[in-house]
Amino acid sequence: MIRKICLLLAGTLLFSACEIQSNDVPEEEKSTGNPTAEEILSNYPDADIFKARGIIYSNAQDLDWVMEQDLTLGEEITEITKQSTDSDNFGNGTATELPVGTKVYDHNEGKGAIYIAVVDGQEIRYLGEIEG
Repeated sequence: MIRKICLLLAGTLLFSACEIQSNDVPEEEKSTGNPTAEEILSNYPDADIFKARGIIYSNAQDLDWVMEQDLTLGEEITEITKQSTDSDNFGNGTATELPVGTKVYDHNEGKGAIYIAVVDGQEIRYLGEIEG
């Protein structure tokens, strides 16, 4: 009987400790929204990203599945108006590496959140950082 009580108390203590630990995480860290420039640049300070329509796009040149897509340029989405690595002021049209004046296009094929930046006649593909 004493053994059962000890096991019950140990189990209760274990579950209580787990509950206390999960409540220590601040609410903003629990959110599962799209990644922000601040989150990306704090983990990858040299990231090649830009922001358009409220979404962060990352250079996708190393992603085979993105590069293998047969895509043609569609409508112009935005133009890079600012170059910065300051995540506090990272608004739409801001890029870390793309030069100011770079035009960014959607594609005509409707295959995911891929945008195409054109720099000196060269197409560079970017993938939207979208959760869900």
